[in-house]
Amino acid sequence: MTEPNHINAGRRGLLIAGALSATAVAVPGVAGAAEAANTATAASQAGQAPPVLMKVSLDINGQRHGLELDTRTSLLDALREQLHLTGTKKGCDHGQCGACTVMLDGQRINSCLTLAVMHDGAKVTTIEGLGTPEKLHPMQAAFIAHDGFQCGYCTPGQICSAVAALGEIRQGIPSHVSADLNARPQVTPEELRERMSGNICRCGAYSNIIEAITEVAGRPA
Repeated sequence: MTEPNHINAGRRGLLIAGALSATAVAVPGVAGAAEAANTATAASQAGQAPPVLMKVSLDINGQRHGLELDTRTSLLDALREQLHLTGTKKGCDHGQCGACTVMLDGQRINSCLTLAVMHDGAKVTTIEGLGTPEKLHPMQAAFIAHDGFQCGYCTPGQICSAVAALGEIRQGIPSHVSADLNARPQVTPEELRERMSGNICRCGAYSNIIEAITEVAGRPA
């Protein structure tokens, strides 16, 4: 038969864990600290080394941020959980949907597939850095004008990817559908569909997205 003291100890532990979980949900800062403490405790009890922390400096939307992160933290989680830039979405977390697309030193990247500590000193542009409600980026305005979104979950990644895709075309970078690799790519529906193929819209607003990008590129939609 289980000793009463053991039962009470187990009950106390359960109540403490529940209280910590409730507090973590209510207070984001406490949530991060509680999670780190729980991870370190679990690792210690399992005989594993605690998380390795590293300082990293990132230029996010023109503002320098100094962070101390678990070396396993993805750029996506650093943006969302540490800097509270939740415009960048976590979709599949496997690099397959493009919802987490941001621009890193001018190049688009799936932020869920790269570690934040790999990019010390880098410049990152998220959807929050492209424009504001008072002063929209042309691509944001075009998505609104052409109904380039429905639920809106994939839209931040779509817009960041679209801005970067037009930048690739301006730089003369060919895609898999470019007929002549030595000629400057043209803004055609085929080119845009290929370049945007890594960004999934489960609502199916693809034709409107192409129209929005085409308008920003300076061609009639």
